[in-house]
Amino acid sequence: MYFGFLWAIDGWGKVSKGFDAKGFIAHAVSQPVLTPEKAVAYPHYTSFLKSFVQPNINFFNFAVSWGELLVGLGLILGAFTTLAVFFGMLMNFAYLFAGTVSVNPLYLACEIFILIAGVNAGKIGLDRWIIPYCRKKLPFLKGNPNLE
Repeated sequence: MYFGFLWAIDGWGKVSKGFDAKGFIAHAVSQPVLTPEKAVAYPHYTSFLKSFVQPNINFFNFAVSWGELLVGLGLILGAFTTLAVFFGMLMNFAYLFAGTVSVNPLYLACEIFILIAGVNAGKIGLDRWIIPYCRKKLPFLKGNPNLE
């Protein structure tokens, strides 16, 4: 729950105060992560930022703000825990590829632990009721009955 609180606070700050990643993305494109040999470490990611993220920055401002908040709420409530952790990891890796270390390695370590916990990660939250309901209603989610 504490980890979810950290995500939710970050997301709420971005949603409530406004968030603009334009400067962050411009910096990540103009000064990408370099290898010790001074070559661009992640050329495909830098190209993705330049050709897709920059032209669609308003969408990404929205997605990052609300994504962080929803990851936090998912972890606090134990609702769609595995999905929340997956999207949290996706954002942490995106920040790392852009060159921002900050809390991302710590968050990734916690997320890996929650992801490994898998099915049991949401047993004390809303997933206790959500996951069985989804498995009944959506046939492609029917899992191994021994895991229920």
